[in-house]
Formats: sequence, structure tokens, C-alpha cells
Amino acid sequence: MENAKFDIIAIVGPTASGKTTLAANLAARINGEIISADSRQVYRGMNLGTGKDYDDYTINGNKIPYHLIDIVDAGYKYNVFEYQRDFLNVYNDIQKRGKPSVLCGGTGLYIDAVLKGYKLLPVPENPALRQALETKTDAELTAILSSYKNLHNTTDLDTRKRTIRAIEIEEFYTEHAVEVDPFPKLKSKIFGVKYPRNIEMARIKQRLAQRLSGGMVDEVKALLDRGLSSENLIYYGLEYKYITEYIIGKLSYDEMFQQLYIAIRQFAKRQMTWFRGMERKGFTINWLNGEMPLAEKLNTILAQIESDN
Repeated sequence: MENAKFDIIAIVGPTASGKTTLAANLAARINGEIISADSRQVYRGMNLGTGKDYDDYTINGNKIPYHLIDIVDAGYKYNVFEYQRDFLNVYNDIQKRGKPSVLCGGTGLYIDAVLKGYKLLPVPENPALRQALETKTDAELTAILSSYKNLHNTTDLDTRKRTIRAIEIEEFYTEHAVEVDPFPKLKSKIFGVKYPRNIEMARIKQRLAQRLSGGMVDEVKALLDRGLSSENLIYYGLEYKYITEYIIGKLSYDEMFQQLYIAIRQFAKRQMTWFRGMERKGFTINWLNGEMPLAEKLNTILAQIESDN
């Protein structure tokens, strides 16, 4: 890894693709450390539902250092600005110690934000503006956003909530003189893991069943018992939304399982859509067939890394 032509290696892919296992084994081979890029694994106490497979970070009896997991309490609303800040702190520390960084995750916005190098600012919420914008149609919101001359962030606008947030940010910039600190341009080597669609669906269903039998309902109950409101948990989506609705009696167990399974499938599809968007923007993602044996995936990655040096 000395004199590498890139600053960071990224292992990406949709949920249930086995990217954590691959990243940990890669880190073990190159004496690297993992930086997580998962928007829900930052929360303490949200383990099974976010897929924190801690055992994956132990390779041949050795614990692989990982970062940006379990860093804030459940109930807090962590954001991409905070992720960029925390990522840089961790990345710079790993660099000082002369070790390679392996970015691993499925949250496309976080991956995009640190590899593309755009800088976001901690813009405060504007309740009055939000209330006014809520009365607008989606088309009107899009027109308002496009009226700003220099959009600072044109990504991640696939939902109404995000479009309103983007307008809020642009309005803040028009009213305040803002100095934007440059985010370093990182040269990256990106590898993606994906399975054929039918196998991916089977893996998602199997993993969901395993986590439910492993205590995921009890995990959500414990969060509720700690004082988190059902609304707070539903905010986090997927497992926390549907299991909470089951616990409060809104869904039967079978309804919860089926609706959650469908939601995770749709989520995996959106993740792949994001990664394809990254490719359209100029990123090269070296895709690996998930059905390849782990050793073959590792050798493929290591060979490509070596050929770039």
C-alpha cells in the first residue's frame, strides 16, 4: 500500500451483500482500519436492526479497528454534515498513523459526500419557512429550488422532505455571508458487491428471519422502555418503523414481516440506484459478483490495488 495512487479504498453495496465481511478481511490483509458509512449504525443501542455484525470485525482472532459506529445515542438525528466532520477526524488520525483506510457502507449520501468532496454547512432549521413550503406542491418546490443561481447541493433530492431541506439551505446562504471550508479531494478506489436480484431477495429474507429470531423485537422494546417515543423510532425507518408498529398493535407479526421484507427490498433497490448515479457522475465502481468465494473477491481486489501502484 506504500505510494498508492489513491487515498482510500471503499467497499460498497446494497444491504445483505456481505460488504462488511469483505471489508474487514481486506483491512486484515493490508493492516488497515475501517470507517463505516452507514447512517443508522452511528446509533448506540440500535444493533440488530441496523446490521451491526460485530463478529465480522474479528479476523483470525484479531480485532479490526472500526470507526463511526456507536457514536451517538438513539433518538438523536445525526446528519451528513456531522458525518463529514467525524469522517475527516477519523481519516486524518488513521493517516497520521500510516495505515490505510477502508470505507465501508451502503449509505450512498455519506459515501458520495466524502469521496466527491463537497462541503456542507450546519444550516439551522427554519420552522417558519418549512411551514410555508409545506403548502406547496412538489412541482412548486422544484421550481423554487431551481430559482437559486448557485445550488450548493444538488444531490439526494428524491423526497419532498429533502427538497424542502435543500431550499432551506439555499435560503440560509442567500441571507448569510458564508465561508465554506474546502473538503479534501480524496482519490478513491471503489469496489462494489452485488448479487443477482433473485439471490439478493433470498438473502434479505433469510437475514431478516435470523435477526427477528435473534431478538430484534426485544431490541426495539428496550429502546421504547428507555423512553424513546414510537414516533422517534419510526423516524429511523425499516426495521424500527415496522417492528414499532407491531409492538404498538398497528400490525400483526405476519403483516410486520411481509411489509418489512418488501420495504428492505425496495431499500436495496434504491441503494443500487444511488450507486448507478455515482457512476454517471464519474465514479468508477469495480463490481464483484457476490457469489464469488470470499478468497476470490479478496484476491481480485488486492490484484487491482497492486496494479495501480
